[in-house]
Amino acid sequence: MTDHDPARTREQRKQDVFDHLRQDEDAWVATASSDGVPTLVPLSFLWDDATGTLVMSTRRTNPTAVNVTPGGPVRVTLGPTRDVVLIEGEAEIVEGADLPTAVGDAFATKLRWDPRPRSPWVFLRITPQTVRAWREVNELADRDLMLAGKWLV
Repeated sequence: MTDHDPARTREQRKQDVFDHLRQDEDAWVATASSDGVPTLVPLSFLWDDATGTLVMSTRRTNPTAVNVTPGGPVRVTLGPTRDVVLIEGEAEIVEGADLPTAVGDAFATKLRWDPRPRSPWVFLRITPQTVRAWREVNELADRDLMLAGKWLV
């Protein structure tokens, strides 16, 4: 049998989730087309504390953007397989000109890249509805940290 670190409290897991959201640069993003064809891609992101949303950018014609135009469900995962953060939410397309300047500037600063002046690029603003976090089997029972857009802790 494998020994695991003791399970974290839900409060500690929530703090760890925010650490990932604020410090990580990349995430896996899953969407599906209207006929159910899945798409899984890595995208860089910014966590916008002011709105509690993830901000990403991709080409308007990429399947990820097409699948959520004008809005739609999305799954995002952060962290390695032994420190999973799984976010389910709603994505909306935001044109670069419509993105608040402060958010666009923070995105460009964090990721050292600014897609706003590039016309085929759009932003995805993802509003979490469900957040789960776990490391090992001993954390599975209390992995739900947000349900229906409300933090449980």
